[in-house]
Amino acid sequence: MTYPIYLIGYMGAGKTTVGRLLAERLGWHFVDLDEAFHEIHGLSPADYIRTYGIEAFRRKEKYVVEDLAELPIEKVVYATGGGYPCWEDNMDCLKELGTSFYLRWHPHHLAQRLALTDLSERPLLHGKDANEILAVITPQLEARSPYYEQADYIIDALAEPDLPLDGSEDERIALQLYNFIRKHQN
Repeated sequence: MTYPIYLIGYMGAGKTTVGRLLAERLGWHFVDLDEAFHEIHGLSPADYIRTYGIEAFRRKEKYVVEDLAELPIEKVVYATGGGYPCWEDNMDCLKELGTSFYLRWHPHHLAQRLALTDLSERPLLHGKDANEILAVITPQLEARSPYYEQADYIIDALAEPDLPLDGSEDERIALQLYNFIRKHQN
């Protein structure tokens, strides 16, 4: 396994929360790439997209990932933006830079998780309930899955849509990743 670690997946998959928990357990650094983008460019990803468009954002986002990868720190857990892996050769880039983990959820659970969050920075979903969110994200998730599934490893969260969320999912996924990384460290 090569370092750093990149967590990928759809919005609401828990990349940031799991990443923070995992980095804390490992004693590593954690970087949320959306937050890094904001620090570097002075705008949140949503504001940058509104101002300059999605193509300009994706180019800048790619530069942020590549620039951070050049820092002399290997033991880092990165949480990528949900669309990052789906643009140009970004999955190839992640494979060259480190090890990627896809946090895979059933769309039903993603919709439930997203409905519980502040959607003001997610214009596509803002003002929608869980059922409306599900209708929006399902086709997008299907389109993105081939990219996400190129990850080095796939971590299934709750694979069955009938299982209820109980709030412990992110901690459980972080522990699963921690045990996996410890077992496979070079």
